[in-house]
Amino acid sequence: MIHIYNSLTNKIEPFKPIHPDEVSMYVCGSTVYDNMHIGNSRPVVFFDTVARFFTFMGYQVKLVSNFTDIDDKIIKKAIDEGTTETTVSERYIASILDTYRQLNCLPHYKNPKVTETIPSIIKFIELLVEKKGAYVVDGDVYFAIDQVPDYGILSGQSKEKLMVGSRIEENEKKINPIDFNLWKQTEQGLRFDSPWSKGRPGWHTECVVMIDSIFHGLIDIHGGGLDLKFPHHDNEIAQAEIAFHHHIANIWMHNGRIDFGGEKMSKSLGNIIWAHEMVQDIGYQVYRLLLLNVPYRQPLTYRSELIGQAETDLDKMMRPFVALKRKLQLEYNQLDVAKTLTDSALLELHHEFVEAMSDDFNTANAITVLFKVAKIMNGLLRQSSVEAKGIQEVLFLFEQLTWVLGIDKVISPLNDSEIALVKKWQQARIQKDFATADQYREIVAMLGVFLS
Repeated sequence: MIHIYNSLTNKIEPFKPIHPDEVSMYVCGSTVYDNMHIGNSRPVVFFDTVARFFTFMGYQVKLVSNFTDIDDKIIKKAIDEGTTETTVSERYIASILDTYRQLNCLPHYKNPKVTETIPSIIKFIELLVEKKGAYVVDGDVYFAIDQVPDYGILSGQSKEKLMVGSRIEENEKKINPIDFNLWKQTEQGLRFDSPWSKGRPGWHTECVVMIDSIFHGLIDIHGGGLDLKFPHHDNEIAQAEIAFHHHIANIWMHNGRIDFGGEKMSKSLGNIIWAHEMVQDIGYQVYRLLLLNVPYRQPLTYRSELIGQAETDLDKMMRPFVALKRKLQLEYNQLDVAKTLTDSALLELHHEFVEAMSDDFNTANAITVLFKVAKIMNGLLRQSSVEAKGIQEVLFLFEQLTWVLGIDKVISPLNDSEIALVKKWQQARIQKDFATADQYREIVAMLGVFLS
């Protein structure tokens, strides 16, 4: 059984899907005023891996992640560029979707936009007003925190703690200074007609509505970065309690942030690293290994040495994998791997991998299993005689496990001209024509053929 740390209860719990063999997941997405940086990419990669593992275990997964395409930062960007908010948001939605692809992420079930959800958001706010969970003041609508007895249940930030030190601004419209905005009357940027004013929704309302619009009720998992726990996720839960009498998700999951020696990544500090540039430089496999080799709930302190370590780790795994693929083709004239496992040692490693991932998605331990598979592959390469079935089974296992972590890569079979080069190298070695063999050695090595 899969066990997950639930941020709502602060304990490890067995995963029990709402609907048998199905998993509904929502992960807070990007506010689309710029490209994705590596800090933003950690939840993208991690929750893609979660979705992959559930799929591997036989579940039908519906992973949804939104685009916030209404925001003050988008407005500012549009003004600075002398263009429209829509132009800005669509540009960065395209960029982020391309980054998903570069990161080898599976397509999401849906990627809703706030601008496409406005009618549902307005109806939802009307429901909150009707239920006395919200109130209208001069065209603005605020959520009434006092109507939620357990406000802050996710983060532990009680109303009393939040009130300490809070200041009521001059001309404050709120009943309680910690009430938050659901709809705000605006004069600038995209505006929409509503019963209260011409304006736009507040950030905390958008995700609640998008989740309910797509899943129509309680979901299995809600995820996001730890920085969203308060106030965003607490405010989502508060609204859902008033409107729907549930906490949105049975399990809440939060990944740790990426920092630079204790400093949070931010433009003001000048330490932004764009995800698409980094993945282009080092490749998605190295990138994902770098992120997944640290337990997801822990902070990841970025250092350039981590890239080197991930590159070394990947080479240790992939070199014997490619070489064994070549051996299967060259010596057995086979291209296909097995479809099932029968070898007891491989079955044990399969079980060990599943156990690691079932333990709150312990990707670091799962990567350790891949090294054990690589050790078996290296052993098979050194054997003078081995059955094709043994090679096919270990390749099958390796391809399965690397797919779960998203570090899988399709290895194209050697073409006729490449096979001819390998045969010339082999023939030269047999004839002890070492000068000719050395001419082909580097080419053969680049093709991934094992050089015994």
